[in-house]
Amino acid sequence: MINMRERIQIGLVAAICGGLAFAQKTPSTQPGGRDLKIETLGTNAPDRAAKPAGVTIPRSYALIIGIGRYQNIPADRQLQFSERDADSIYWILINPEGGNFHAENVHRLIGAKATLSNIRQELENWLPSVAQDGDRVLIYFAGHGFLAQGKAYLAPYDIDLKNITTSGYPMETLGSVIGGKIRAKSKILLTDACHSGAIRPEDTQNFNHRVIDLDKSLFSLTASRDREQSFESPDWGGGHGIFTYYVVKGLEGEADENRNGIVTADELQDYVYRNVREATQGRQNPTSAQGSFDPNMLLAYIPTNAKPGGPAAAKNGTLIFESNMDGVEVFLDGKSQGVLNKGKPLTLPGLTPGVHTVMGVKRGYEPDGPREEMVYPGQDSTVTIKIMIARQRNRAAVDHLDKGLELYNKGYQQNYQKAVEEFLKALDADPTYSLAALYLGRTYNALFDNEQAQKYFRKAIEIDPDYLEARAAFGSMLLDIGNVDEAIRQFSAVLQRDPKYIMALTNLAEAYRFKDLYAQSIESARKAIQLAPKLAEPHLWLAESLRQSGKYPESKAEYDRYLALSNFDSKTAGQLNYYVVGFLFGAGKKRRATQQDIWQDLRSLAYLGMCDCERKLSNFDVAIEHCQKSLAYHKDDPYGHYTLALALMQKAVNTGDRGLLSAALRHFQTMVELNPDLTEVQYANKNIAAIQRELQNH
Repeated sequence: MINMRERIQIGLVAAICGGLAFAQKTPSTQPGGRDLKIETLGTNAPDRAAKPAGVTIPRSYALIIGIGRYQNIPADRQLQFSERDADSIYWILINPEGGNFHAENVHRLIGAKATLSNIRQELENWLPSVAQDGDRVLIYFAGHGFLAQGKAYLAPYDIDLKNITTSGYPMETLGSVIGGKIRAKSKILLTDACHSGAIRPEDTQNFNHRVIDLDKSLFSLTASRDREQSFESPDWGGGHGIFTYYVVKGLEGEADENRNGIVTADELQDYVYRNVREATQGRQNPTSAQGSFDPNMLLAYIPTNAKPGGPAAAKNGTLIFESNMDGVEVFLDGKSQGVLNKGKPLTLPGLTPGVHTVMGVKRGYEPDGPREEMVYPGQDSTVTIKIMIARQRNRAAVDHLDKGLELYNKGYQQNYQKAVEEFLKALDADPTYSLAALYLGRTYNALFDNEQAQKYFRKAIEIDPDYLEARAAFGSMLLDIGNVDEAIRQFSAVLQRDPKYIMALTNLAEAYRFKDLYAQSIESARKAIQLAPKLAEPHLWLAESLRQSGKYPESKAEYDRYLALSNFDSKTAGQLNYYVVGFLFGAGKKRRATQQDIWQDLRSLAYLGMCDCERKLSNFDVAIEHCQKSLAYHKDDPYGHYTLALALMQKAVNTGDRGLLSAALRHFQTMVELNPDLTEVQYANKNIAAIQRELQNH
């Protein structure tokens, strides 16, 4: 289980005083695990399904670009679904039943962030700097593409249509980067743009040979041929580019023709080409460089799809969902397909023929399903979802839930244990009582029983798949125990349904901050603050990520806002339930379960961050004061003692005050005693030895 202090990375500053040299630690800017060649399925995700023998998932990196509203393009030429397409690609890539990418290895440039400068930075600097031999690299682009002077260009957000050749990103350069700068065993290029097929134009022998002549490690699948248009429509999955819709469906498992749980490059190519061509009556023809890639390249792994020896899929069919009520979430084979409204059908083409499980759910009502529907080869079938019966709760179940909530809201271990008994009785009286299952998950989590907590969080979601609060709370619990990848997937699933869900945005900011994805953390935190400016926690995670980005004055301001917004007395904090108000970040849960202690740890973290900012700005007196306040909330925090020791040491160097050196020595020694296994201990020990020599010599 990860202690909150282990999430804090503190860079040290070199300090020299005469013959006294203090050890420093340079903060790593590299994502964790980069020295590994292979990431096996299950890394950082203990609840993932076991893989069959022989299936390995290579370490994987992706760049996703999606642009709908362009800065300089007329309104009638803007795109509706490109950014939604990019989100869909992201969700399937980070899904363990899909691409199996780790979230920190997937960078996104969406909308106004997808400038020419940022695209160049990610393609030409980031990917070449991280990808190594044996890795898998995927590049996805959804937006406009243009032809100018016989060459093809991807259109960044800031493209100038009067000067495409200098403001667009040349396909030729993209081919050069992929072929010459990015090292990887498997390279995947997916482009959903008008004229994107020009990456290998059939009528120009000399154009873009660097892409055409790449070795077989490149799988290039583009939305259309040269001089063809790529289409988008609300009729595909509620609104997508047609090419991307089928790419996502394929990666979800529909392209897995031999039903072995693996979607290969060959399978995805065949599936996407066949379905896009048919859907557009031949007006759009996805292309790939025939023979230029390993046909068995692994693109997605769907273990639940594996049916050894199963027959090859016949021609795909279509299900058209309709509902008698607004706000009905549709599930197909256990995967959410979107929200269905009355009078607005949801069309899902490209489905494997045979029996599929469908379900429609709406909170407060009995679901329609799960039930089986047949998909017929080459045919459209209408599925009518009828939400009819409002759920009626068993009176005894409601009474037990109310008693459990009263105990739960009091906090502390003895009350949690009694609350569990009441929630179990409520669920026994009504097995469909998702609220009882949710609070069992929360209560077991407060009691540190992670196995039971996960069981009941999953139970709540199984009962009500559209229960966003349960998903968000489950994600919080996963984040608390260090399963950050799965937590990000849960928060992303919530935000896919409700982009303004504040709890998910705030927790996602923390998750991204833990993954060192500071820009994404800052973006999520700012979205939460925009929606709820008086909520304290988003300001804390914004401050943390700003600090880690070296923006110390901005960071200090956000720490101040957090401290001001959370400035109530400890008695009040003890009465709060952080799950009820939406936030439980794992602070201190390794040691204690009380809500008061969570509040204390968060404030301790804020003062520690303030201390580090002031120290980096050489304001040592203020830094020392803030570190002392941090330790007043959490006296056994090794990082608090460590940072205070650094501030004292650096002030001693500036002033020659030997008393400060002695104080720094004591705090370094306390830090080592509290946790001798921390990485920073090696630097603390060097500083201890240096200070002791200095004190002995004088």
